[in-house]
Amino acid sequence: MPETTTDRLRNVVLLSHSGAGKTVLSEAMVHASGVTNRMGSIEEGTTTSDFEPEEVRRQSSSQTSLLPCPWRGHKINLLDTPGYADFRGEVISGVRVADAAVVVVAAPAGVEVGTQQMWQIADGRGLPRMVFVSKMDRENADFQRAMDSLTEKFGRRCIAVNIPIGSEASFSGIVNLLDSDGSAPEGMEEEVKAARELLAEAAAETDDDLTTKFLEGEPLSQEEITRGIKKGVADGAIIPVLAGASTKDVGVREIMDAIVDYLPSPADAPPTVAKAPSSDEEVSLPADAGGPLAALVFKTAADPFVGKLSFFRVCSGTFKSDSQVWNANKAEAERVGQLFEVSGKNQEQVSALSAGDIGAVAKLSSVLTGDTLCDREQPLIMPGMEFPYPVYRMAVYPKSKADVDKMTSSLARIAEEDPSISVDRDPDTLEVLLGGLGDTHVEVAAERIKRKFGVDILLELPKVPYKETITAPTTVEYKHKKQSGGHGQYGHVTLQLEPLRRGAGFEFAHKVVGGAVPREYIPSVQKGIQKALPEGVVAGFPIVDLKATLVDGSFHSVDSSGIAFEIAGTQALIKGIEQAQPSLLEPVMRARIIVPDEYAGDVMGDLNSKRGRIQGMTPLGDGTSAVEVEVPQAEMLRYATELRSQTQGLGSFTIEFDHYEDVPQHMVARVVEGMKEREEARA
Repeated sequence: MPETTTDRLRNVVLLSHSGAGKTVLSEAMVHASGVTNRMGSIEEGTTTSDFEPEEVRRQSSSQTSLLPCPWRGHKINLLDTPGYADFRGEVISGVRVADAAVVVVAAPAGVEVGTQQMWQIADGRGLPRMVFVSKMDRENADFQRAMDSLTEKFGRRCIAVNIPIGSEASFSGIVNLLDSDGSAPEGMEEEVKAARELLAEAAAETDDDLTTKFLEGEPLSQEEITRGIKKGVADGAIIPVLAGASTKDVGVREIMDAIVDYLPSPADAPPTVAKAPSSDEEVSLPADAGGPLAALVFKTAADPFVGKLSFFRVCSGTFKSDSQVWNANKAEAERVGQLFEVSGKNQEQVSALSAGDIGAVAKLSSVLTGDTLCDREQPLIMPGMEFPYPVYRMAVYPKSKADVDKMTSSLARIAEEDPSISVDRDPDTLEVLLGGLGDTHVEVAAERIKRKFGVDILLELPKVPYKETITAPTTVEYKHKKQSGGHGQYGHVTLQLEPLRRGAGFEFAHKVVGGAVPREYIPSVQKGIQKALPEGVVAGFPIVDLKATLVDGSFHSVDSSGIAFEIAGTQALIKGIEQAQPSLLEPVMRARIIVPDEYAGDVMGDLNSKRGRIQGMTPLGDGTSAVEVEVPQAEMLRYATELRSQTQGLGSFTIEFDHYEDVPQHMVARVVEGMKEREEARA
């Protein structure tokens, strides 16, 4: 595809609830533009955008795909995003580099939960948008019902610019409301007339001259209505609604015409604000091919053929192949080889990409998602992206010894590809934890690791880092005595054990008088006690919040040694713990859960059943409330999935460790049994 000037570019992100038809629409648009010679199929796994094996197998998008489409002398860069909530990070990347959005709504379903969430993300970026009502040929398709749900949720600014002829099996085409010379199909005359008046009125309201003309009863020309719609779209006052059926290739060319006619080019979009790293001074960057180079990396992928692939949008200047750029975030120079225009999994070499365009470059070593590429002489840093925090974690184990060495590097690379994935090691259980936005997100990440890096990993629920402590003071004596010819071993200690406040850890003291235990052996006693702390007597968890005081003992002038007193210290602690009414402690988390008001009662009831203690509930004023709760970690391991189910996907939460407290006595045996079963299964 030849290089396109900035004013003829359209960067459009496709957004929808999962399954509403984004991928089929993008496939139809790619086909209509002549990029492909046949329509791909989701069922057959042949679409341009869903090319990853995980997407083909699940018949659902899990990443944002870039699809350039030439149309009427313009270039439409489509960003097909996943609809499923687990892959929201991919949506944020696509929205960040788009100038406008097309929200796809399935005619049989109308506005769904995911539609509202995607709408909010587009609102957050202030993106102009239009709506495509898809699947008009499906059972239960009803355009008017879909329009009603749009106006109910998003206001009267949702205005039809074309309407379908028939629906379900009788759907046969669409009527372009701007074509005032076109005759309405038989039986639709009144419907078409009313829809045209609504459209003309909405267009007239965007301009004083058009308003005057409309109020005086003069008809607006097609050119005037188009101009009014374009202005209304840019201002957010009009959201054009179009209809069609992508699988039948009906309404597809009309949506592409509307993208060219109504949606802004990068030249129309507000300038990007960047900062000079040395001074923090703000720099305004209009989309000008002659301006300073500034390109934002919005996505990273591991390509099996070209290696690491960095997707970028040129916000200012011209990005050229065979050049050198500066990674302003890392303060490192990068050698650029070949630039690519990417269409799904295919890459076409290009010599340059000008301001506003989107492409990719391979093998930039220091570059990560969110970095700015620029000229070394004029370093600039653009705002990156804020990705959702991982709320669902699974412990990761290598399936075989062959996978051990490669597991760490492959996890790091998958987290590099997807910043909404986290990889960390629990300091208490020492498990490696793979975090994501839900169970599907983590499972797909594991599948990609196996396919891309050849590493087979097992996913298990994380261990809960229980701890043990004592609840009563005690005094314990232990004598280590061993004689086997020659020098023997002798160490004798008396310890006082007492519980400390939660979070105090471990303390050691000594009150030995009269040299009962020689001073040089006291550190050995302490060392022996500390050796015993990692494994308690209730279920083998670390012992905490305990003070051990050495108060007495005895020694042998020949047989005593440091090792003997170390052993005595270890055994005395183990014996003393058993006497001091040991108890099991569990981590308690503090969670903040944001839920629509209609689900708040159900959510709080569920939290109470999880031994949660509601700390308060704060109305947020937008039909949602924030519930503050303290709840044991053991009850929250699958909460991301459970909350989504309870709230139809509308709930969200953040969670962090707060404190430790005693496990209820009736649950201790269950915890111990669960640990044994887990260890046996792993063995």
